[in-house]
Amino acid sequence: MIFEFNQIIPVIDPSAYIHPQATVIGNVIIGKDVYVGPGAVLRGDWGQIIIEDGCNVQENCTIHMFPGTTVLLQEGAHIGHGAVIHGATIGKNSLVGMNSVIMDHVQLGDECIVGALSFIKSDEVFEPRSLIVGNPAKKIKEVSDEMIQWKSEGTALYQRLPNQMHSSLKECEPLTTIPSQREVVYPAYKTWNASQEK
Repeated sequence: MIFEFNQIIPVIDPSAYIHPQATVIGNVIIGKDVYVGPGAVLRGDWGQIIIEDGCNVQENCTIHMFPGTTVLLQEGAHIGHGAVIHGATIGKNSLVGMNSVIMDHVQLGDECIVGALSFIKSDEVFEPRSLIVGNPAKKIKEVSDEMIQWKSEGTALYQRLPNQMHSSLKECEPLTTIPSQREVVYPAYKTWNASQEK
């Protein structure tokens, strides 16, 4: 659902897909080919939220801020299921893992990867291509070219998803049996983790 707040209406590019069960409030600007999943809340009541082109904010994420703060997700940022971004800047083509918490005034450089369940405390600054994990989170090494390729491939799937959602998602009643001629085709995607098992 999209809500005006204090006479400020969110701005959403028509190519973006905001799930009907997501909530977007007030001073929020969403760019091209952005995916916002069900249960996500982007609450631009006390400050501004800018989601640049090609980002995704997955299911049950929360984006908010202290008064007067801007949250910025730069182009291609990838925010995993259940993550909380509170008053931070996420660099281009960076990934925030599932259920991570990124606190106020954090600056993530471009192409950073934050591991799932990490907690980044306020005012931390990470240089580009940092691999960040833990609670409290720390940089443990540089992000490799292979890891960035894996991240970029996953984000590309999400960048195609808004168009697919616009064209084929519709509410329906469930079937009671599996059709005999049901063919389901999923995207081919070789994960970085699988490539490390060789």
